Amino acid sequence: MADDKNVTGQAAGNSSPRVLFYSHDTFGLGHLRRSRTLASAITAADQSISAIILTGSPVAGRFAFPDRVDHIRLPGVTKNPDGSYASETLGLDIDETTELRAGLIKSAAMHFNPDILIVDKEPTGFRGELIPALDWLKNKRKAHIVLGLRDVLDEPEVLAAEWERKGAIEAAEKYYDEAWVYGLRSIYDPTAGLDLSAAFRSRMKYTGYLRREVLEEGEIPDENYILITPGGGGDGASMVDLVLSAYERDPNLGPNAKLVYGPFLSGEQRAEFETRVAALDGRVQTTGFDSRMENLITGAQGIVSMGGYNTFCEMLSFDKPAVIVPRTKPRLEQYIRAHRAEELGLVRVLDEFREGLTVEAMIEAIRALPHQKKPSTAFVPGLLDGLDFVSHRSLEMLGLKDAQGVA
Repeated sequence: MADDKNVTGQAAGNSSPRVLFYSHDTFGLGHLRRSRTLASAITAADQSISAIILTGSPVAGRFAFPDRVDHIRLPGVTKNPDGSYASETLGLDIDETTELRAGLIKSAAMHFNPDILIVDKEPTGFRGELIPALDWLKNKRKAHIVLGLRDVLDEPEVLAAEWERKGAIEAAEKYYDEAWVYGLRSIYDPTAGLDLSAAFRSRMKYTGYLRREVLEEGEIPDENYILITPGGGGDGASMVDLVLSAYERDPNLGPNAKLVYGPFLSGEQRAEFETRVAALDGRVQTTGFDSRMENLITGAQGIVSMGGYNTFCEMLSFDKPAVIVPRTKPRLEQYIRAHRAEELGLVRVLDEFREGLTVEAMIEAIRALPHQKKPSTAFVPGLLDGLDFVSHRSLEMLGLKDAQGVA
């Protein structure tokens, strides 16, 4: 039968195991970078596995993808100041754009015919666009369908209202065979406050955070510096302003800094910052975007960040002292993660509600950063086991674990 699986766990008709990733990416870099990391680990676990990432990120083409990993760029959407969405470039209304994306997603699922679908964060996809593909995979191909959740989604009350509005709980219960939480239960439960069944919760697996490695390509800077990164940069202007103000206020402040603005910082804002950077006589060096952030982090004495999920994983992986300046709008994800990490001794937090985001506080934090304790001094068992778990579990689903001798 067409929807049977053969003894290796592959869908009938597939010549090799296939994994499809869905990453809606309406804003920022986090979803794409996480999916890319997971795809790299899974395909590296067995040379026969191929993966495709469906992504709406406008900068997907600026990343290098490993062998046997490719991506399909979905038509982009952008968020308006009033919270509504619009097509990024096509001139279509949002309903037309969503329908187009939904058709492309389902077509990719039908033609690629994955053995595993891994969905990042959104059980129904952007505005429900994933539902047609989920229906087809669930009913026609019996693919393994996995919901991947970062360690923190939002505060429980806000998350519960959001998932109810989107029909996400119903979709999670109906379509998903497992949920992988890319964190530790001892640190945070991202589904706290959600009315999920005991059966679904029994299918939740905490993987640990996703370890990052030094890239083979590119160079690691050989100089003393701290790294300033607001992630994608779309909402990082206030943190960048605070850092630049610290260097302007104190002409003897060190170490020097490398600042990566992120690709979504507005051009007007960046031009304003560049005028200020030019007056600092090389004490702060800047770039707009670097797809090899791992190398910059490896060479840094410490990190000043907003504390998004991927940067947090990199800070842990490369054992770098970090000062986190978390955003509090539109969601408290970064704030919750930062404070839980501070409680465990992993990072230092500058909190607008506690000490205030003052220039003096940033000066003191930068000056102390190279001498701050590294995350490894706070031993947390299983902290960075995420990629090992995901790789092993994927091999199990594909029927490849015993063949590869995985323990």
